[in-house]
Amino acid sequence: MSRPRIEFWYEFASSYSYLSVMRIEGLAERAGVEVEWRPFLLGPVFLAMGWNDSPFNIYPPKGRYMWRDLARLAAKYELPFQMPSRFPRSGILAARVALLGAEEDWVAPFSRAVLRANFAEDRDIGEAGVIGEILSELSLPAQRLLDEAVTDDNKLALRRQTERASELGLFGAPSFRVGEELFWGNDRLEDALEWARCNG
Repeated sequence: MSRPRIEFWYEFASSYSYLSVMRIEGLAERAGVEVEWRPFLLGPVFLAMGWNDSPFNIYPPKGRYMWRDLARLAAKYELPFQMPSRFPRSGILAARVALLGAEEDWVAPFSRAVLRANFAEDRDIGEAGVIGEILSELSLPAQRLLDEAVTDDNKLALRRQTERASELGLFGAPSFRVGEELFWGNDRLEDALEWARCNG
């Protein structure tokens, strides 16, 4: 009998995605729920809504609140946190690599390592060297994966995945889908898993 499933839509430049990426695997395992990893890009989604930047930059009071909230929540979850010196950073390369591993067992540790690099170590995850180091630290074939990540086919696959996010009505990250039910935000992770467990 197959376990209930949850689609986990996340973005490597997204502050609240950091919290969910770091928590989802353990919580899903305890709930008996299978996670389908869905990396995508928020930039095109925001552009479709008329934003050319993160809403946390467009609305400074919201941004100030978000950083304080993120620090409080990271402390609550006992996660390391350091405000990035640049926000948002490009998550395109990381998302392209993650898409290659979306069905592999390394997608979770890779995603955690990249988001930790961005939001706890202030490393530029937009740089191929940083992503390559993370892949190597995970004993993965760094150069081969970096080369595959930037092929036309994989670029198109990420574009289609991002378009699919818009088609599904996603407007931010992290988002969770259980069947046709959408849950948005790190604070809805537990609710999404409970819905999957009871209705999956």
